[in-house]
This record gives sequence, C-alpha cells and structure tokens, in this order.
Amino acid sequence: MPTQSELIKQMSDRELLKQLLYTQLLLIGISIVLSFLFFDNINTWIHLFQTDADDIYYGLLSGCLIVIVDLLLMFLFPKKYYDDGGVNERIFKKRSVPGIFCIAMAVAISEEVLFRGIIQTTFGYTAASCLFALIHVRYLRKPVLFISVLLVSFYIGYIFVITENLAAVIIAHFTVDFVLGLIIRFQK
Repeated sequence: MPTQSELIKQMSDRELLKQLLYTQLLLIGISIVLSFLFFDNINTWIHLFQTDADDIYYGLLSGCLIVIVDLLLMFLFPKKYYDDGGVNERIFKKRSVPGIFCIAMAVAISEEVLFRGIIQTTFGYTAASCLFALIHVRYLRKPVLFISVLLVSFYIGYIFVITENLAAVIIAHFTVDFVLGLIIRFQK
C-alpha cells in the first residue's frame, strides 16, 4: 500500500489543491453536524464569533509571533528536519497572492471552527490541541515539524481560552498560513 507521501507525489498540483479544498469542506460539514449535537442553542454558537478590536489585534500579533518563531526554527534546523515532503511548496509555490489568501482563509476557518469552536469548547483545551496536531499526519514522522505544530496548536488553543473568541484564533491561524504561503511563493 502506498504511503501518503507517495500518493501525494502522484497527484498533480490541481488534484492536490482539490483534495485540500475537499478536506476543508469536510471539516466544515463535520463542524455543522457536531454543533447541532453539542450546543443546546444557536446563541452559544453565535457568542463564539462576537469580536472586538482587541481580539483582532491579539490574533494578528499571535500569528506574527508564530511566524517569527517558525522562521527562526527554519533557520536553525537543517531543511530535512523542517521538510514536509514538498506539500506546502506544491500548494503555494505557483499560486497567486489572492489564491494563497483564499487557501489560508479556508484552512483557518474550517480548522479553527472545528478544533476550537466545537472540540475545545466541548472536550477541552488539551484534547483539541492534541487532536489538531494529530490531523497533520504528514508531520508525524518529522519530529521537529510535529513538535512545532503541537506547540502552535496549544498556543492557538490558549488564545481561545483567553479570548473565548473564534475570530482571534482564525486570524492567528490565517496570518501564519498566509505569511508562510507568501514566503514559499516568493522564495528564490
């Protein structure tokens, strides 16, 4: 049976993008179903989206901090420790800036709504953070990447604990994915 990285290598860039988008739609679908199961009323759910300027700044600053630490780790560790098998490069390298924006937004919304809005709200901070790290399956065999995504997951989960707001964590997640996507795109 072929490994995940072998399957990914067999896909065209277009097929890889379609799989990414299908995955995000699946996460949104799961979020919708679980929200009906775990929330007694819609007001509880709507409350998670109410935001103010502080939440936006908190998300932006947190996202920038994560990017800075990520770039520092990329500088300190050899590329082989931080290589995800070229998946992110294939997703972002030939993409337009609006394309990177849309991908980063789709991923941030779908993942944070499910992991912070549903799982963390229902099962707690630790469960959501560990599960978030585990869904990044391709990082499991790369200890530096896995530890990095695990720590980022706990940090973003903590932002949600502090703010009790999905906008803050969506903005943080989006900032990380968008900026790193731009770096991959414009890297020489």
